[in-house]
Amino acid sequence: MAVLSKIRQRSFFLIIIIALALFSFVLADVIQSGTFSSDANNVGSVNGTDIDAQQFMQNVAMIEKQGQGTTSTQALNSAWDQEVRRIILTEEFEKLGLKVGSEQLINVIKQNPNLAQNPQFLNAAGQFDENKFKESLKGIKNAPDQTQWLQWKEFEKNIERYAVEQMYNTMIKSGVYTTKAEGKFQYKLENDKANFDYVTVAFSTVNDDQVKVTDAEIIDFMKKSPKKYKSDNTTSVDFVLVENKPSKEDEQAMLSSIGDVKVKFDSVANVGEFVNANSDIKFDSTYVTKKDLPIDYQEQLFNLPVGGVFGPYVFNGHQCISRMIAKKGNASAKASHILLAYKGAPQSTATRTKEEAQALANDLLAQVKANPGNFVMLAMANSDDPGSKNNGGEYDNITPGQMVPQFNDYVFNNPVGSIGVVETDFGFHVIKVTAKYDAVLMGTVAQKIQPSEATIDAIYTKASQLEADANENKDFAAIAKKAGFEVVPATNLKGSDEYVQGIGSQREIVRWSFNKDTEIGDVRRFEVPQGFVIAKLKDRNESGLLPIDIAKLQVEPIIKNQKKAEIIKKKMSGSSLEAVAKASGASVQIAAGVSLKAPVIPNIGNEPKVVGKAFGLTPGKTSEIIEGTSGMFMVRAKAVTKAPEVPSYETYITQDRSQNRSYAISMSYIALKDKAEIKDNRANF
Repeated sequence: MAVLSKIRQRSFFLIIIIALALFSFVLADVIQSGTFSSDANNVGSVNGTDIDAQQFMQNVAMIEKQGQGTTSTQALNSAWDQEVRRIILTEEFEKLGLKVGSEQLINVIKQNPNLAQNPQFLNAAGQFDENKFKESLKGIKNAPDQTQWLQWKEFEKNIERYAVEQMYNTMIKSGVYTTKAEGKFQYKLENDKANFDYVTVAFSTVNDDQVKVTDAEIIDFMKKSPKKYKSDNTTSVDFVLVENKPSKEDEQAMLSSIGDVKVKFDSVANVGEFVNANSDIKFDSTYVTKKDLPIDYQEQLFNLPVGGVFGPYVFNGHQCISRMIAKKGNASAKASHILLAYKGAPQSTATRTKEEAQALANDLLAQVKANPGNFVMLAMANSDDPGSKNNGGEYDNITPGQMVPQFNDYVFNNPVGSIGVVETDFGFHVIKVTAKYDAVLMGTVAQKIQPSEATIDAIYTKASQLEADANENKDFAAIAKKAGFEVVPATNLKGSDEYVQGIGSQREIVRWSFNKDTEIGDVRRFEVPQGFVIAKLKDRNESGLLPIDIAKLQVEPIIKNQKKAEIIKKKMSGSSLEAVAKASGASVQIAAGVSLKAPVIPNIGNEPKVVGKAFGLTPGKTSEIIEGTSGMFMVRAKAVTKAPEVPSYETYITQDRSQNRSYAISMSYIALKDKAEIKDNRANF
């Protein structure tokens, strides 16, 4: 009793002690989770300017609402790009002292059709009246309800920003100028031509197994050009998908219920209504050809008599029963054609006359009739129809009325194998009818096969066991294989990503992989629409460079070619092209009419270094060994034909200036963004 009395006397102090203990426990958790950290209330920062999380998420919600079909992650990334751009450019505007005066603001408003054409602001002559506009604003400003005024101020802020950015872009464009000398240079790049002889030994002549490349070499190569191979922080995850799909027993269990539907389906009067009432997939009144039916049941379904029923059968995760409603012959066709257009025909760039087009069509008709197998090659060589030329003039699944009348009538009124010439508004067509298709109209009751509760429980148990085993054993692949699953890699995940290769939109997995509490090797189970994902964090790349698996695709071929270059150089011994050709087993080849604008060597490809060297050599001189794009080269200059002087280079000046001005605007922002100190916390959201 004495003890109880003492406790009662000190109850207030006990409550305080317990409260402090609980608070310290919660505080420790808060500090650990980062809630009180400097990053807790912002999504990131740009040059020290924080991006407030609350305001940012409101912008995300607005973008998601306005953009139909926009996912939350897409909206988040769009809001981020907007905010980063806003902060970076605002800093520049302030440095330059760019502002918009009231007169400029009115001029911008006049360009907005929603305001400039609003009857409320027009005078008797139908012109925008500034005084009416200002009076209207004054009324909104003095109104008791300030909602409209606040909305207007936000709108005005956006107008001002737009106007300032237009001024900024104009300043950048105005600073870009193309001189006459630069225009002349562009002209000569395009029109000066070089002729030269060369010997080449391709990199492909050296086997890849002779030039092994290590990960360390790839990393060292990227470190030499860190900006070129710059990358955001990334993670790599290995995962197993345990699909929540029905078992064979579930399929069998559905047979009895679908069987009851089949009994009624035989005699129902309105097939469409019955399908819509009993099927998970609504009735489709489209006629389809045989090849459009489920491939495993094409023969049975296509050959059903009208009124006949087939099924049940399993297709695309559904138990199905189909009934033949109707059949239609000659429903679609396959035909090939060669179009010979003429000058003046619609969409034609041809220069031949109508008479020449007809004569050519008749000539090609004779060739095709003599050798029908030549149709494809003749179409590819002669047809003026870009939509079919590259596939031999063929159009498949042509339906009645799809083509112009004359074309349509020939195809559907002549038997398979017919070849002839018809004239349409587009020119003369050499037509070959290749096939005719019958079509059927079917009604199909399709009921999705759902996993039973027992199956769902079994799948959950299997996924949970796999997660537990993976947490105990480091060999994830072996554990998965033993359970009958395959490990799938998901690499190069960025903090702003939404999708994971192979399983679609899985923002939660991406966030988990970037969470500071998740360590490499950690395993976690996620519930996804397809079932369950058991994910293991494989790696984090925080080097600022591309992850190795991505870098290999870009960098490994470059390093291999550098190593192959050293091997090939030893073979290409000699001081003349003929000596080098003999030593390397190559031959002396000729390149003619090559320009610096398009430094393409015929049958070789783009080789700017090689062509540049050919332009720089005096005629008759031979170069050293050159490392090109496709292999090693030696060239001997013949001649450079200089383009003739022209009265004006204005075309080249205008083109170059236009390209450079557009380029300057985008590159100026890219340069500012590269220079900016950006802290990105999107991975936490």
